[in-house]
Amino acid sequence: MADHLASLNEQQFQAATTTEGYIRVIAGAGSGKTKTLTSRYLYLVEELGISTANILCVTFTNKASLEMKKRIRRQLPDGDLGMITTFHGFCVRLLKEDCHVVQYPSTFIVLDEEDKSSILRTVFEDLGITGRDLTVKEAIDYIGWRKGGRGYVRTLIDMDVTHLEELTKSANTLKDKVMYRYFYEQRKCYGLDFDDLVYFALYILEQDEPVRRKWQERLEYIMVDEFQDIDKDQYSLADILSGYHGNLFVVGDPDQTIYTWRGADVKFILEFESRHPGAKTIFLNTNYRSVPQILTASNALIAKNRDRLDKSLSAVRPDAQKPLYFHAKNTQLEAEWITAQIRAMAEGGKRLSDVGVLYRAHYVSRALEESLIKNKIPYILFSGVEFYKRKEIKDVICYLRMLYAGDDVSFLRTVNEPRRGVGRTRMALIKGYAEANGCSLYESLKANLDKELIRRSHAMDYVRMIEKYRAIYDQMELTDLLAAILAESGYEAMLRNSGEEDRLDNLAELKQAIYDFERKAGEEVTLGNYLDHAALFTNMDQAERPSAVKLMTIHAAKGMEFPVVFLCGLSEGIFPGRRADTREKLEEERRLAYVAFTRAKDRLFLSDAAGRNYDGTSKCPSRFLFNAERENLDYVVELDPELVEEARYQIEKTEDFAPRQEKQPDCVGKRVRHMIFGEGTVIGLPRDREGYIIQFDAIPTPRTLADNGKWEFIE
Repeated sequence: MADHLASLNEQQFQAATTTEGYIRVIAGAGSGKTKTLTSRYLYLVEELGISTANILCVTFTNKASLEMKKRIRRQLPDGDLGMITTFHGFCVRLLKEDCHVVQYPSTFIVLDEEDKSSILRTVFEDLGITGRDLTVKEAIDYIGWRKGGRGYVRTLIDMDVTHLEELTKSANTLKDKVMYRYFYEQRKCYGLDFDDLVYFALYILEQDEPVRRKWQERLEYIMVDEFQDIDKDQYSLADILSGYHGNLFVVGDPDQTIYTWRGADVKFILEFESRHPGAKTIFLNTNYRSVPQILTASNALIAKNRDRLDKSLSAVRPDAQKPLYFHAKNTQLEAEWITAQIRAMAEGGKRLSDVGVLYRAHYVSRALEESLIKNKIPYILFSGVEFYKRKEIKDVICYLRMLYAGDDVSFLRTVNEPRRGVGRTRMALIKGYAEANGCSLYESLKANLDKELIRRSHAMDYVRMIEKYRAIYDQMELTDLLAAILAESGYEAMLRNSGEEDRLDNLAELKQAIYDFERKAGEEVTLGNYLDHAALFTNMDQAERPSAVKLMTIHAAKGMEFPVVFLCGLSEGIFPGRRADTREKLEEERRLAYVAFTRAKDRLFLSDAAGRNYDGTSKCPSRFLFNAERENLDYVVELDPELVEEARYQIEKTEDFAPRQEKQPDCVGKRVRHMIFGEGTVIGLPRDREGYIIQFDAIPTPRTLADNGKWEFIE
């Protein structure tokens, strides 16, 4: 047996070697999910002889895909692993190959949030819109909402000056006029934002049968990680792509669905078997991460949720200390207690980088930061501007993009940074020519270099540099190309002359990132590869610095683990937040708490503070502390009985939801007879457990029916 299989437990082995059909793996926190996915990939390639070109493995983040590639490369050092990627990364690959279907070139650019804002600022300027009329954020939110139905795709594909004029005349609101102009600017530079990547890929797959069949036949095995966090469009992608071979392997944990605000829907994993009759489910319940006492509290906490699959994690590590809970008189004392615990651990030899401090919202960290600074304890705050969104990083990426695509967004960002005298008057000339001749702004600049107004600027130097490296960039190492651009553009000198050391440090980090990308990519590296890679990165893909406590929201901590975790701000109104006013929202908050608990390996510290919330209400300990059960926690100081009574009263008032209706535990598999549909079999319960999901013999897809007397169990 191969080494990567021999090290698996029984459930992991079953998941790794069950290859055919629709398979759902419920992988609890710390249960070796990545190890199982990696082993399955290797099993397909090494044992079954499947080509890596016929396997799609979708991860939730770029960081996760890089980790999987790193593990697999130990066994397959020379293979092409390009199909281990995120949904957005796969869509980029599909579009690079097939965007001709929608009349886009393969050199289309991926627009990030800053690009979208830049385009909209230009639109606002051209239309004379001020912040009193509409803000850029409001426009972005509106456009994102309008794109949600996917009906816009054809409009964007067909957008030209004539179509823009027609749509603008028919627009009833300013937001619609801005949206159509935004579409026009997008189409002009062949730019696609993150939403477009998925929507365009789906549009092509749904509209073009030969392309759909090509990808369906190519992708013989599809694996999707973190399936509990996918949205309806990602679900559609997975379903369409697996439609020919019928081999879809999904891994996830309904208890860790924490992204419904981004469109995730837990029902896709909960109802997987009912949506795919004949599907298999495998549970990974052995936890290798946390000590038993942390798991006992975590299991008790999440068991209070209704919308879940019944499971309980079991530990393999030896007994240790229970989670420790501290109730402070105010937030300052809570912060000081956390700081004192960290200082004591550091003095005892614990590394600061082993400590993660988690909270529900960034504002909770203020008092803690002050206390850490006061005590000279270094920390990293995972918040603020993401690495690839920082101005200097974005500027340099746009310089590289000018060589590759020459798009208007990159041109506007780079042509006068550093200053080259290309101000408003000269830009008006460039824009006017571009509009009249249907060309890009850069092509317009080149066409007007002999004009007196342009000759008096340093625009010629800019064009010479772009043209020079456009001709040779594909023959250069990316690190050398970056160094040359930074030097010849004058950008690095500008930062040095202004003494902006932090921004220079960020550029140094970018150089290191590009070096690492070249070294780790394991495939032919091109400028286009790197630009796609950079556009898809998230905040948590940043390299981590050692010797500092890590402060972050629980959402940011998803997928991470720490020897020591402090979960602070555990007060009603903070966690769960005031907006958790329905059972569904409250259960998501509880799942978030469960994620926080299960990040801890050795020690878990819980804390809250008395006082008042921002709305003036008195703070009381979070229901999640009580959900974890008193016997599973150690208290630094026992809570006052009156405080406990008040807390339970407040909790009961906000948790007055309809009681769960229990169904027969053995109903699945029973035969039924319907007055019209005939006979069938119960295959599951719906998400709200109201009714039954029944597969009738005479119809191809299942039906969800209430227990209303129209059907009966067959004895």
